[in-house]
Amino acid sequence: MVKKINPSATFRIGGERSRAVNYGKVAVVIFITVLIWVWADLALDEEFSVSSATISVAKSANPSLWASFDDEPSVSIAKIVLRGPASRIADVKRRLNDGSLVLEFFLDPEQEAMTAARQYTLTMLDFLKRSDQLKQLGLAVESCEPETLTVDVVELVKKPLDVICVDENRNPVKAVIEPAQVDTFVPADWAGEKLITQVQLTRAEIDQARVTAIEKVPYIELAAGQTREALKPVKITTPPQQDPRGDYLITATLGIALSPTLQGKYGVEVTNLDAVMSAIAIRATPEAKRAYELQPFPTMTLYILDDDKKTTDQIRRKVVYNFPEEFVSKGEIVLNQQPVTARFKLVSLSGQPQPGTGP
Repeated sequence: MVKKINPSATFRIGGERSRAVNYGKVAVVIFITVLIWVWADLALDEEFSVSSATISVAKSANPSLWASFDDEPSVSIAKIVLRGPASRIADVKRRLNDGSLVLEFFLDPEQEAMTAARQYTLTMLDFLKRSDQLKQLGLAVESCEPETLTVDVVELVKKPLDVICVDENRNPVKAVIEPAQVDTFVPADWAGEKLITQVQLTRAEIDQARVTAIEKVPYIELAAGQTREALKPVKITTPPQQDPRGDYLITATLGIALSPTLQGKYGVEVTNLDAVMSAIAIRATPEAKRAYELQPFPTMTLYILDDDKKTTDQIRRKVVYNFPEEFVSKGEIVLNQQPVTARFKLVSLSGQPQPGTGP
């Protein structure tokens, strides 16, 4: 016969008397310990002010609505006071300082029930308290400045718009565009010349479109910095390039550049001056040619080095052509010949022979 053991009865382990574990008391102890830790963590909460946050209109918003802050797509939030555990606050401070965290909040007009064309007042504290970003950081919002923001909402309608191409400087680019019109959401009161959407091409894209059609999405500019894309892309081809540059001969003018170390001590004798001063063959646009001819400094420069004084031999060096940089960068002016090589020697102005020439 097996005798049942009473759980509350005493028994011996290793010859010592012991009582059965009281699980209820253990649970109470654990619960109290957890409460102490939670209370201690809450007691260490800190406040932290952030002045680098922004609020922007979400790009995923309804395309038939245009929301802005006084025609701006985003606005800075002057101050947000956050509260949370000291460890979380320290982590947020560190990430803000090293740039790994950016506090940017996004406004979706429909989520804020801003669906009619008018002005709305956005209560910032309520908006920020709903922020998933702050919830994920484990922080609460105590206050903010400003307390409210004005949001302008305009309803847009779909209209067919003519498409044009421009370069990076907004200059028109000749191109074949297919289709010539695309549907785009625009303010209902837009008409006439405003009903145009554009594609901006880089220099590389313009060159590529001469070889094969490229595909891009046209856009309109609702306000400075605020664009809205068309509903579908277009294909663009540009005609073969015609060189706008012509060939010209320019009367040469020569400048000689010496360092302060040589100035007043040495003169420069160019022994093939007639060849150096002969006309310069260039290929340039008319505007670049005119700028080159009218610039206040010589069309070319012969640079004299300090070490040139150490030799008595005739020195050969190519001249440098002083083309206007703004036209060089655009490829509108180039030398259309081999650079001229000047032959020269230094002459001491003191009447004393140069080093190494003897008495």
